[in-house]
Amino acid sequence: MKMDIAERFTIIRNKIPAHIKIVAVSKTYAPEVITYLYQKTGHTIFGENKAQELSGKHAILPNELNWHFIGHLQTNKVKIIAPFVSLVQSVDSLKVLAELNKSAQKCNRVIPCLLQFHNAKEEAKFGFSIE
Repeated sequence: MKMDIAERFTIIRNKIPAHIKIVAVSKTYAPEVITYLYQKTGHTIFGENKAQELSGKHAILPNELNWHFIGHLQTNKVKIIAPFVSLVQSVDSLKVLAELNKSAQKCNRVIPCLLQFHNAKEEAKFGFSIE
């Protein structure tokens, strides 16, 4: 028997301590799936990696949802998510950080951020240098 997304989520939620927050990565999922998970489980934290897709989902889904931006964020996309994003998990340059700060101030907000460091040998990866 195939379990639905809410049943699978509940199994995972029950296996980890309650103080640990889960970010349900909702990229590529239709808004109806996100709504279903929210209504069935009460889960409110979702992650997206495309600013336009995130903005579109935010506009039509319940205001109670907390949106995290995950993945590489381009400076020209910051203003799209600044009015509502709860956390940016992947700030990888001072330029993006400055743009986030500027856009947040325009919205009278503080946007919490996590910094991404590049410590791999792959040149295609993003992030602050360790130095």
